[in-house]
Amino acid sequence: MSTPKNKPPQIESRGFLKYIGLAFQMGTIIALGTYLGYRVDLKTDMVFPLYLLIGCFLSLAIAFYQLFKSLKSDDT
Repeated sequence: MSTPKNKPPQIESRGFLKYIGLAFQMGTIIALGTYLGYRVDLKTDMVFPLYLLIGCFLSLAIAFYQLFKSLKSDDT
């Protein structure tokens, strides 16, 4: 049995795709939370963008929680 010498190396793309998915998930969570905070700020007519900041930081915390939870499940 002969093996082909010009065979390209196999690339492990499963891990690569998982991390791309995590990046899109984080971006979506942060964008959605920030947008919702912005919309609430428009409804309240406040001078200081309190709800925008709350939405931004809360969604950032949720996104990092999801990231750490996903990475922790890979270790086991």
